[in-house]
Amino acid sequence: MKTNTIITIGRQFGSGGREIGYKVADDFGIKLYDKEMLARAAKESGISEEIFETHDEKPTNSFLYSLVMDTYSMGYSGSTYADMPINHKVFLAQFDAIKKIADEGPCILIGRCADYALESYENVVTVFINADMDIRIRRIARKYDLTDAKAKDMIAKTDKKRSSYYNYYTNKKWSDAESYELCLNSGELGVEGTAKAIEQYVALKESIKAEDKKL
Repeated sequence: MKTNTIITIGRQFGSGGREIGYKVADDFGIKLYDKEMLARAAKESGISEEIFETHDEKPTNSFLYSLVMDTYSMGYSGSTYADMPINHKVFLAQFDAIKKIADEGPCILIGRCADYALESYENVVTVFINADMDIRIRRIARKYDLTDAKAKDMIAKTDKKRSSYYNYYTNKKWSDAESYELCLNSGELGVEGTAKAIEQYVALKESIKAEDKKL
């Protein structure tokens, strides 16, 4: 099975989004980028990978966000970039790394506002994966050897962090169906079923585009 599509996956914590992403990547024979995005951004920007880890999907305040976006829209170079706070540099480096990865061909990008970074790309399918809380609690409790109460707390904190980060850095709302092309419940479909649904959607979309080109 082959694809020319770039797939971005947003996910609720505990929904199995990354595991699903790896299954799709394996079936399509393409690369998946999760933490690898941070390593790529660190290498190309010269900023240490530890700093990217520290800022990974963590929200900043709206004032800093507005400064970042103003700088990004005007371009950054020379003293402007040199004087920029590290938060800004991390955001911009990651934004650029996502675009460079996408320019190299079909792949899967997990989280980190990749859907927003690639908004202008035509060959992108944006996916959001969710699941009921009780299913996510069981998954996280088992994975990290936690009580249900601690797993639920971890889920709530992680989702809040991802939501705040996404909502600050994009013009969309995290987990809102209108923000994505395809939303799937992994609790209903399971990891295998959710992966298959993504693959079938991508294949159908590509076949429709191919037919349109013939007309």
